[in-house]
Amino acid sequence: MTAPGTFIRVVDLETTGSRPPAHAVCEIGWQDVVLGDDGIWQIGGADGAHLVNPGRLIPPVTQAVHHIIDEDVADAPYWPDIAPTVLRSDAVALAAHRASFEQRYCTPALSGNASWICTWKCALRLWPGSPSFSNQVLRYWRKPEGLDRDRGLPVHRAFPDAYVTAHHLRDMLRTTPVETLLEWSALPGLLPRVPAGPLRGTAWTLVDAEALTRFANDRDEDVRYSAQFEQRRRTGEPEAAMAASPDQSELF
Repeated sequence: MTAPGTFIRVVDLETTGSRPPAHAVCEIGWQDVVLGDDGIWQIGGADGAHLVNPGRLIPPVTQAVHHIIDEDVADAPYWPDIAPTVLRSDAVALAAHRASFEQRYCTPALSGNASWICTWKCALRLWPGSPSFSNQVLRYWRKPEGLDRDRGLPVHRAFPDAYVTAHHLRDMLRTTPVETLLEWSALPGLLPRVPAGPLRGTAWTLVDAEALTRFANDRDEDVRYSAQFEQRRRTGEPEAAMAASPDQSELF
């Protein structure tokens, strides 16, 4: 058994759709990342997956993504029964790629008020040169050491996706303290480039002031935060001030 406070549990969910309560979980997978006696984080500890009865039919368009069908989950446990057995542990934190999605279903009541690390938000800061920041693009762009290709397949199934994410998290932890990853995860995503529109792919440092002002009032939280971050950088604000969450009143 892994000692308390020496591991982070990476989780991944497959669901019937994107938002509860209209949609529900049909699979959960997990892979622990463990702090070794040598002080180095590594893949290890507990791992696994459980099918979950979502209590409703799985739409065909969703079945086509993860290939979990109604017959697969008919005799599986319901989410409130299985979730705490995975989410509640002595882990330092839970982690997921784009953790805001998992957090819609892994509520504080089910997770025991666990802290969360979002590997997507952390990847934006640690690996800004990646061509994209999806779990799978990072997998093939970075080629994490020790990642077993077959164990990480098929994609869009809970355990393989958690397993791949765990390798990203392991590498993050080898360069960045847990506290910093948690801090970044609590903020909007700091996008390294403009994500859409005529300036798509342009680094924020190359965006002119007029366009930057428009982006700083964008409806998307991550775009707004990233533009405001660049505005503050240009005015020479201290790094601590730039890291603060943007003023939501600036939306309109």
